[in-house]
Amino acid sequence: MAERVKTLRLILGDQLNHQHSWFKEEQENICYVFMEMRQETDYVMHHIQKVIGFFSAMREFAEHLKERHHEVIYLKINDKKNKQTLPENLKQLISEYEIEKLEYQLPDEYRLDVQLKDFCSDLNINTEAYDTEHFLTSREDLTNFYKGKKEMTMEYFYRDMRKKYDVLMVNSKDPEGGKWNFDKSNRKKWNGTPEIPHERGFRKDVSTLLQEVEKAGIKTFGNLDAEKFNWPTSREDSLSVLNYFSKNLLIHFGDFQDALHTEQAYLFHSRLSFALNTKMLHPKEVIDSVIGYWRENKDEIDISQVEGFVRQILGWREYMRGIYWKEMPGYGRSNKLDNQNKLPEFYWSANTKMNCLKHSIQQSLDNAYAHHIQRLMITGNYALLTQSHPDEVDAWYLGIYIDAIEWVEITNTRGMSQFADGGIVATKPYVSSGSYINKMSNYCKGCEYDVKKKTGEHSCPFNSLYWNFLDDKREFFKDNRRMGMMLNMLDKKSEDELFRIKERANAIIQNPENF
Repeated sequence: MAERVKTLRLILGDQLNHQHSWFKEEQENICYVFMEMRQETDYVMHHIQKVIGFFSAMREFAEHLKERHHEVIYLKINDKKNKQTLPENLKQLISEYEIEKLEYQLPDEYRLDVQLKDFCSDLNINTEAYDTEHFLTSREDLTNFYKGKKEMTMEYFYRDMRKKYDVLMVNSKDPEGGKWNFDKSNRKKWNGTPEIPHERGFRKDVSTLLQEVEKAGIKTFGNLDAEKFNWPTSREDSLSVLNYFSKNLLIHFGDFQDALHTEQAYLFHSRLSFALNTKMLHPKEVIDSVIGYWRENKDEIDISQVEGFVRQILGWREYMRGIYWKEMPGYGRSNKLDNQNKLPEFYWSANTKMNCLKHSIQQSLDNAYAHHIQRLMITGNYALLTQSHPDEVDAWYLGIYIDAIEWVEITNTRGMSQFADGGIVATKPYVSSGSYINKMSNYCKGCEYDVKKKTGEHSCPFNSLYWNFLDDKREFFKDNRRMGMMLNMLDKKSEDELFRIKERANAIIQNPENF
């Protein structure tokens, strides 16, 4: 530690941006601080791989800074000096090192933003907040973009971003390939071909860190092979995953991005979300790298593959962050459908006879990962159809996935998946019967339940739950034009059929552990 440290700079666990301008400046009398805290491990129960992933990435970034002769204070989870909360640790460091100025990068979680603002307002030293230099929009850009508009349709925001950053554009107005969106090409079922290359794996030994986490008494869930940790925890790792995706997976990414399969956890997905959400990679560098590879290999790779990927990052990711800052803090309490049920215990054990849920949850417990359709149309669909409280659903999604940080998790869960926001993100709820799951996967094959049956002992639970949900929420959706066709179909069911559907659905909702 330098004798005189005048400025203390805080780096949070999702601010591991090697390219931030902070590190390019004259560094005299500046010290960086990282903290592993119970405050962050305990606000929900997290997957063990998530805790290990964040701590590993933080430690590697701290070492990276030390190697470049930056002053670093690193509070590990079991350090005696660690007070386990942000305010208490900062207060102690400011006093101990006679800090004259505290600087921090704007947090991406509302709770941390408020915590730091409140803390700084009580300090008698100078403080300054900086941009993280990561996102392609500011907190306010989306709010300004939709000002005066009735609906916040993502497609128009996405097109504006394409133009703004000149991504896949022929000129200032026209998209490459003649279309803005190739989503209709991105809905194929995978039946064993084409062959899926193995994911870019790492097999790191994190046994020592696991012992530290266990010694700290942190309560976690999920599974971990401590000698084969499989996530990128450095910028070098992250770039390796990015390059592997372009060379091996991009060619079929768009085709099968909505597919589901019992034997494939990753299919052609990139596994870049953790690297992006911790800021080890910048979204524009990811987009540029993937498009660059596609341009060199246009003879082999169709534009629909690359556009589907770009839409997720340039469109959806920035859009969800904009919604978050526009709607918080009220968004975190929204429950427009007034759903009140508990999430079934099998979400933490995968102990269910429903094949689709068993595979999706077991995969999540094993890998701290599921792709967007597993999250939306399997675990999210079931949670909504059983009318689970969005607080319960939020806590599970935020805890189980390694890439889950509140700004991206809550908007996808409470908005897209659970319709708890009443239609801010999605114009209709993303619910389906078993037929969609059967169309996009092999999950129904070998399942105890018959996807073609709506009622009876061996009928697929999704079928009765779907029609029951529409009936229970009929009043809420009666004026939603996108729900009209399904409500008309509901109206055509006889009293007897509807009675049997609701009887079956209520048996599932009341005793989910039996199914």
